[in-house]
Amino acid sequence: MNERPDPDRIEVQVVDTLQPDGVQEAPLEEQVSTLRLVATLAVAGALAGLLIVVVNLHTKPIIDKYRAEQLRLAIYEVLPGVSLYRTLYLVDGALSAVVPAGAKAVDFRQAYVGYDEAGEMIGVAASRGESGFQDIVLVIFGFEPESGVLLGMKVLESKETPGLGDKIFKDQVFVDQFFARPQTPLVAIKAGSGKGQPGEIDAITGATISSKVVVSIINNGIAEWQPVLEQANLERNVPEEAP
Repeated sequence: MNERPDPDRIEVQVVDTLQPDGVQEAPLEEQVSTLRLVATLAVAGALAGLLIVVVNLHTKPIIDKYRAEQLRLAIYEVLPGVSLYRTLYLVDGALSAVVPAGAKAVDFRQAYVGYDEAGEMIGVAASRGESGFQDIVLVIFGFEPESGVLLGMKVLESKETPGLGDKIFKDQVFVDQFFARPQTPLVAIKAGSGKGQPGEIDAITGATISSKVVVSIINNGIAEWQPVLEQANLERNVPEEAP
């Protein structure tokens, strides 16, 4: 049975003219959840940053102490026969036993003058870094300032390719060449192609670039330090460092 429409009944449809067609306002709960998520992430980020700072403050002195010890041992390694050494700082183009008041020692380049038990100078060690195949290669080397004869070399830091470039410190045959008192400037040559000339260094097969970087670091380092050392008083005073 069909019902007849009630003529007295009026239907009213409310239309929100402020909202575009098909767009509905997000529920209040959804907005609250978003704000809560953003706040949670912000707090978590702040806590993570604080944790990193705390860990860094705790570990940095330990790391610095370890690096200082490794450097001390490396100096004795690249200056064979040294009993003690003193540290000199390059200040305004000249070497000084102390840094200017208020300055930090790490802000100055350093040379390490080594002596034997009788107080005779054996040589000078210095560190230098240059770009390798992957990243900066940091090397410390010892040499005789007057003759330019190399006394030794040690790689302090390197990120060269494992199995190839890292042979600059893992291949003992390559490393031993720098302790055989070669005359500088050094010349990197293909392994086995040497003619017996002073300063020839057999490069590592497959790691020629890394080998040449080590040679370049030593040559450039000695060329920079020799003029400074010629003007310095390297006689033994009171050495600052001992084993």
